[in-house]
Amino acid sequence: MPHSPLSVGQVAKRCDVKVSTLHFYEEKGLISSVRSAGNQRRYKPEIMRRVSVIKAAQKLGVSLQDIKLSLASLPNNRTPDKEDWAALSQQWHKLLNHRIKQLENLRDSVSGCIGCGCLSLVHCPIYNKDDYLADNGESGAILLNRDNE
Repeated sequence: MPHSPLSVGQVAKRCDVKVSTLHFYEEKGLISSVRSAGNQRRYKPEIMRRVSVIKAAQKLGVSLQDIKLSLASLPNNRTPDKEDWAALSQQWHKLLNHRIKQLENLRDSVSGCIGCGCLSLVHCPIYNKDDYLADNGESGAILLNRDNE
């Protein structure tokens, strides 16, 4: 027996999110709804699993853009099942390892520089000798985003 569609309030309550969060997810293309005859949003029950996956990924620090790309890779944009979750989490594992490496690099370089751009330190990781980055319309602070090699 098919389950009846859920209102935005029902989904919000069952997923422990605000209605505005569901509207935001929908605006960003992470979830979708259909409209009732009265033009109200209605969700298939499986949307709750999709919202749960989004929430779990966000708690891991995965960006909404990366979540969207990952979910879009599923056939017919379906709700992730157990096997899909395993594949998605493995993909996000790689992203998180990269982010951890970036944070470790930042942690290891911050002891001599706070990234203020003052350029007063002799060995500053964002030293921008003669403001060479200005020729490209950039600032020295962008150097904090580089990967240490």
